[in-house]
Amino acid sequence: VVTRDDVEESLKAVFQFVKDKEQLLQDLRSQIEETKKIISEKQRERDYWLEYKNVGSKIHAEKISSLEKDIVEVKYELERTEEHYREALKVVREENQKIFDRHMKLLSEEALKNAVGYLDKHCRREIEENEWLKEEVKIYRKAHSDLEASVQLLEEENTNLVAKLIDIKLQHLRV
Repeated sequence: VVTRDDVEESLKAVFQFVKDKEQLLQDLRSQIEETKKIISEKQRERDYWLEYKNVGSKIHAEKISSLEKDIVEVKYELERTEEHYREALKVVREENQKIFDRHMKLLSEEALKNAVGYLDKHCRREIEENEWLKEEVKIYRKAHSDLEASVQLLEEENTNLVAKLIDIKLQHLRV
């Protein structure tokens, strides 16, 4: 014997089953829509990369080749510039040394003239022992060391200026 409650329960079960199936169907539809969106996105990405493979990669390969040529040219120019500045620095150092030697020679001649000017035949021994001459020697030695230090500073300054000039040249070449 089937009672009304059994029929209602059976209908509720069938209704719940249909409702669950509809919900499952709705979930599957939303998953299908999500999958279609993902597929569409991947298709666009695939099309982009195919386009890049066919056209863009060639353009980039040409750019890379051009940039590599520019790098080789910049390296060559850098080597030439570096050699030029190395030679210029060598010439400047030689010139500074010549000027320094000439100046030291003039100073020593002047000191000799000053010393000889104060000498007389009877006082030579006294003057040789005189503290004044020793002080003059100290002064000229100090002047000599000061000149050497200033030449050293000038050479360092020239070296720094040449290095900055090379760096600026490199930056302009890179641009």
